[in-house]
Amino acid sequence: MLGLVALWGTSFMFTAISVSTVDPISVVFYRLALGALVLSLVVYARGHSIPRDWRTWAGFLVMAIVGNALPFFLISWGQQEVDSGVAGMIMAIMPLLTMVFAHYFIVDEKLNRYKLIGFALGITGVTLLLGPVFEGGGREFWSGLAIFIAATCYAVNSILIKRLPRFSPMVGACGVVIMASLVMLPIWLVLAPENNAISQDSMMSVIWLGIGPTGIATIILFAVIDRAGPTFLSTINYLIPVVAFLCGAWLLSEPVSWQHFVALATILGGIGITRIRVNRALR
Repeated sequence: MLGLVALWGTSFMFTAISVSTVDPISVVFYRLALGALVLSLVVYARGHSIPRDWRTWAGFLVMAIVGNALPFFLISWGQQEVDSGVAGMIMAIMPLLTMVFAHYFIVDEKLNRYKLIGFALGITGVTLLLGPVFEGGGREFWSGLAIFIAATCYAVNSILIKRLPRFSPMVGACGVVIMASLVMLPIWLVLAPENNAISQDSMMSVIWLGIGPTGIATIILFAVIDRAGPTFLSTINYLIPVVAFLCGAWLLSEPVSWQHFVALATILGGIGITRIRVNRALR
């Protein structure tokens, strides 16, 4: 679990370094292509076979767009203006959004008073983060909104995973990332500008985003779920925004204000309150 927290928590920092000299479309395509390569090698080494029926790949396509290509681009594009620490904290709203969507689309996932209070706190925390961004208007406003939409995409993808046909986890992850890279390929070929002044730090960060947070992290994810279960894994929602915030502040020297600390505490407090279990008769 700590490995996942390190990989996903630092991904915002590496994204910030990547987009400093590489355009967001190229960052996303390289990341997905490298992630697909890593996962394909693992699936092949384990002797698994990739599905060939069109229904399965149609499901992969939906999750590839909603859960990979679109949010990866929105985060990369948004982080050209929004600090990595702030981006990581905005993404912490994802489990709270998932909880709300699950109320309407998943059986036995109904809201209760604690979930509603937690959601309200989470939105309050995000508002504290985005307030100064929205006041500035212009590109900064749209960048903050893009990252929030990316969090919404991940929440929607969580619901899709539960509603779409089941796949072998590792094979499913591999198929989704392969499809996401195929979706981004024509976009990259047509729309990506020439990157004539790519720094070594940016290129190494892009490579690491594909190998680490996309490829290796997916393998670790399924190992953790298999050995400890999804409930244990859910605790990463508390740790990833903290890691993102600290990496941005300490390693990238991003500005820190009291609002950031209050927002982080508010969001994490909201997530914590949603974990409170209540008797069904008292809901």
